[in-house]
Amino acid sequence: MKQPRVVLLVLTLTLALAATAVTAVTTGFGRSGSPPVKGPQPEDLPVYQVATDFHLPDSPTWEEAKRRGHLVVGVKEDQPYLGEKDPASGRYSGFDIEIAKMMAASLGFGPTAVEFRTIASANRETALQNGQIDYYVGTYTINDNRKKQVGFAGPYFMAGQSLLVRKGEKDIEGPGDLAGKKVCSAAGSTPYQRLQKEFPKAVLVAYDTYSICVDNLLTYQVDAVSTDDPILLGYAAKVPEELKVVGAPFSEEPYGIGVPRGDTALRLALDDALAAHEKNGDWKKAYDATLGLSGNPAPQPPAIDRYPAN
Repeated sequence: MKQPRVVLLVLTLTLALAATAVTAVTTGFGRSGSPPVKGPQPEDLPVYQVATDFHLPDSPTWEEAKRRGHLVVGVKEDQPYLGEKDPASGRYSGFDIEIAKMMAASLGFGPTAVEFRTIASANRETALQNGQIDYYVGTYTINDNRKKQVGFAGPYFMAGQSLLVRKGEKDIEGPGDLAGKKVCSAAGSTPYQRLQKEFPKAVLVAYDTYSICVDNLLTYQVDAVSTDDPILLGYAAKVPEELKVVGAPFSEEPYGIGVPRGDTALRLALDDALAAHEKNGDWKKAYDATLGLSGNPAPQPPAIDRYPAN
């Protein structure tokens, strides 16, 4: 039976998710107009030194952004501590947002010269291929199939697929318990594809955003949500009395920065930028101010893969 406080929380989520019929939205944990509970605050975030006299003439993407006067960066807006948008202020926050900002600074673009654009998982490759965005930072797993369509700088973080369930759930302790269970993930995502392939007895449900999956979990419409552990830890940290992450991660998900496939100059420039920000401490400062709030200490960044042009 649903408890009253679960219903109240769901109502709060529903109001915040009113604009989310099909497209990406934010979660509404907290009062309307308030910052995310326990979320990163602007005054606690690092400031990144903007490169002066930076030029990248071999990158058509960078050249177009320079003519335009600002970068357009694809992100997520419904992932606590990673990529989340405040519905009242329109401000984006999270670790991925900080990675996007520090990359922009290294490319010569200050924080006011970056436009964030929400792109759902299923539309990332198309957005890069069509020039809708200059690069993408949003829990974007690097894999060989995607490399056929886009390029990747990084990785900048190593995640692993896990499971989010209701606090009182006792039948699901890991992926071996998913047979016959309704499991929700994002359409077009690597976690959804892995569930299809490796756990065929699970009953899969797909939406454009994980926030809708979490809403369905809280309303008992699905039994679990599955995606990368930092995303799930963020949701669980928002409402620890209602949700929990169970089991050990059962995959490795190297997060990369998606770029247009033919723009090798931009990809390698972002690799250089990542290495510099890891070395000078910006990466750890960004993690501690965002994803670190979910309770997990900063890991070592993964080795950057400077693969040759293909």
